[in-house]
Amino acid sequence: MYFLSKELIFPDPDEADYDGLLAIGGDLSTERLLLAYQNGIFPWFDEDDPILWWSPDPRMVLLFDNLVVSKSMKSILRKGIFEITFNQDFEGVISNCQKTERKGQSGTWLTDEMKEAYLELHRLGYAKSVETWQDGELVGGLYGIDLGHVFCGESMFSKVSNASKAAFITLAKKLQSENYRLIDCQIHNDHLESLGCSEIPRALFIAALKL
Repeated sequence: MYFLSKELIFPDPDEADYDGLLAIGGDLSTERLLLAYQNGIFPWFDEDDPILWWSPDPRMVLLFDNLVVSKSMKSILRKGIFEITFNQDFEGVISNCQKTERKGQSGTWLTDEMKEAYLELHRLGYAKSVETWQDGELVGGLYGIDLGHVFCGESMFSKVSNASKAAFITLAKKLQSENYRLIDCQIHNDHLESLGCSEIPRALFIAALKL
């Protein structure tokens, strides 16, 4: 296992273990976080853990042509049940993601230190959010790191049914129209798969980052 020092460097993602764990330690500085995302690496750890850095193989992504929009979601989007905005309430989105309980987790992976690091990335224009509103209330959304050609999704939340789906679908269509290559979804879950996300080899994902 690679233990990070103050030096701004990561090992080759191919050195990650079977589960995708690549390195331990370091910090959550803007420079280190950006270097990580640019090389297919992301932080993910619980409150009581040291900082853990991951680069799983395979990698869960959305290739835009594979986006699945069900008939019911098409109807919801067409009727304008939700209002979708971009970068209007990043702090509201990340705060709700932090409070959302996750299956199998007793605490939160989104610590106060981590939240502040992403707020700084947002202030610098790298971290962006999508908000879902209903009757003036923030009911869902997502945030991630925008690398300019790949959007690295980090977390999403829903207070009402389909709110995060509406945010994700709207973001995907926007990014496709702007010629982004894909959305990074990190690791598999059934919710993402239902939206058309799939796993690809890590090598292909990193190649897409470098193009």
